[in-house]
Amino acid sequence: MIRYGPGVALVVVDMQNDFADPRGSLHVAGAEAIVPVVNRQIALARAGRALVVFSQDWHPRHTPHFAKDGGPWPVHCVADTWGAELHPALDCPPGSPLIRKGTNGEDGYSAFSMRDADTGETVPTPLEMLLHEAGVDTVVVVGLATDYCVRYTALDGIRLGHRVTVLTDGVAAVDVNPGDGERALGELRAAGVALADGQAS
Repeated sequence: MIRYGPGVALVVVDMQNDFADPRGSLHVAGAEAIVPVVNRQIALARAGRALVVFSQDWHPRHTPHFAKDGGPWPVHCVADTWGAELHPALDCPPGSPLIRKGTNGEDGYSAFSMRDADTGETVPTPLEMLLHEAGVDTVVVVGLATDYCVRYTALDGIRLGHRVTVLTDGVAAVDVNPGDGERALGELRAAGVALADGQAS
């Protein structure tokens, strides 16, 4: 059971139109179905006075991350476009902390860090400092997508010394290859990430 309170952060990963809306350029199957689950966790976290943080891919128009520029993905979540906006049904109160990643063309898979596609250099986002300042040692992760940004965010959380839980009913997978989502969950479990059903909280 997830118990929200001081020292706990709920990290809502990339619940953006390009991923969560069927019209999005990189729509994740099942993404809209998890919005109510994520909203319930946001409400529980706020009621328990836990920190709630939202991450967003926030790419420039040209980046090595995109297929048209030599990368693996279709154009998505370009800064200041509809696709980059949080899904309108997501309960993100005004003034909520936002972590924008990939802003200078980095890969931005993790809410904690970004990697330069040309040099391989990894730089932190503001998330870890935000958690440190709030006295957070326990991180709960929901959002999109299980096999990419959720996976890397959870692994980084473990690497940084946090207790991390991924809520399996609050995530959905891209599944570029069938079963990628389930394999990602297995990798997370092996790394020390707890997997839980948010409906039980």
